[in-house]
Amino acid sequence: MTRATADRTAAACAEIADLGAGPGSIAGSISVSTDRAQLVKVSSDWSRMSPVLQEKVPAGRYVADAVVRPTRPEQVAQVLAVAYRHDVPVTPRGAGTGNYGQATPFDGGILLDLRGLDSFRLTDDGTLVAGAGARMTTIDKAIRARGRDLWMYPSTKSSTLGGFIGGGSAGTGTIEHRTTSDGLVVSATVAPMDGSGETFTVSGDDLTPYIHTYGVTGILVEVEVRTDPARDWTAVYTAFDTYDELVAVHRGLTGLSVLPRLASADEPALVPTLTASVELDPARFSLRVIAESSTVDELRALVSGGGGDVVAALDDYVETDRLSGMSYNHPVWFLQRAHPERNLFHMECSGEPLWDRPDDVREVYDGPVHIHLELFRHGPGAMVVAEYRGEQALLDGIPRFDALGVGVHSPHQWYVDRNVELAIETARRTDPKGLLNTGKLTATPPVDSRLNMGVR
Repeated sequence: MTRATADRTAAACAEIADLGAGPGSIAGSISVSTDRAQLVKVSSDWSRMSPVLQEKVPAGRYVADAVVRPTRPEQVAQVLAVAYRHDVPVTPRGAGTGNYGQATPFDGGILLDLRGLDSFRLTDDGTLVAGAGARMTTIDKAIRARGRDLWMYPSTKSSTLGGFIGGGSAGTGTIEHRTTSDGLVVSATVAPMDGSGETFTVSGDDLTPYIHTYGVTGILVEVEVRTDPARDWTAVYTAFDTYDELVAVHRGLTGLSVLPRLASADEPALVPTLTASVELDPARFSLRVIAESSTVDELRALVSGGGGDVVAALDDYVETDRLSGMSYNHPVWFLQRAHPERNLFHMECSGEPLWDRPDDVREVYDGPVHIHLELFRHGPGAMVVAEYRGEQALLDGIPRFDALGVGVHSPHQWYVDRNVELAIETARRTDPKGLLNTGKLTATPPVDSRLNMGVR
């Protein structure tokens, strides 16, 4: 960031502060803050999980010049129009639960905090229309009371819906519904950075450049997503003596009469750090399933037939949320927190070698290597956890995964890595000055961040 950027931001914010006051103003308040502590707080996310990003984007290195908090959808387009006139960069942010530095304001400017856009409603067709800042915990509670389920939500369920669609991809519900790019989103209202002060709506295939692109093609203001009729869910904890026994059941879960909502598994090294409400044996492999309640007997038979034990089956919906909070990269964080001296990192992987050749997978990196498993519709996914020995050693693992037939994505970079060419083409129209979430969109990233996991 530069002094000139700070000066332009100050001038823009003076105009923005007036948007909610005076004749012809937009109803609803817009707050503008330059408090240093607040700016540092909102200018970083959970990228501290990555030792690479801890080195490259530590909290306090890149800080916005101001944080702007709109409370109405139309205010976002007006804020962007003012920023456009003053050539001020704008970085969107939801709850800050992303892990890749996507919300880092590399060039200062305005940090656009969207949490004030938190209204939502169910339509007569059963879809959910929500502001980008609506938290999924709040949404889920409200729509379940009306007989509907979210299609999917991330392991950090307190994330905002807009943040999940703009920066996330998978989570609880993915076994049935795949990813955020596979039909979850019906339509989206987008605010471009083109000086127009207007929004537009996209649907169908036109949504592609706005999903998982971190706001570089326009700010998601409101989204319409699909929901399901609510089901009864049960949190099922199981345990096995061997990895092979666990795998046999894990791969058989898609044969249940109703697909499970989630199926996470850990080897003994990770089990003691899990936040379960039941006692887990630290010497055994843990498989945890959010099962549709009518299939619990099927699941019990599958587990016992595979040599395992059902530790608990909890019908309380709160317990399914707890179980979800032990999925995807959360067990990695729990292990990092318990063993800071080990300086651990993880790579996101997929492919049947995770089931069939775990020892070969562990040999990709030196030292103790651990596997946290997830289940996708087409096969397994995993967080492969190892001790950090420098960025190059981390990247050297990618061709080794390739040789095993394991798909891999590095969570140690902040670049848009899906539909990049389409995003660049779209941004020429929606962000002609290149002011949206600067530094996140490039055709030639300096390191191989790879995305060949085949999650979709």
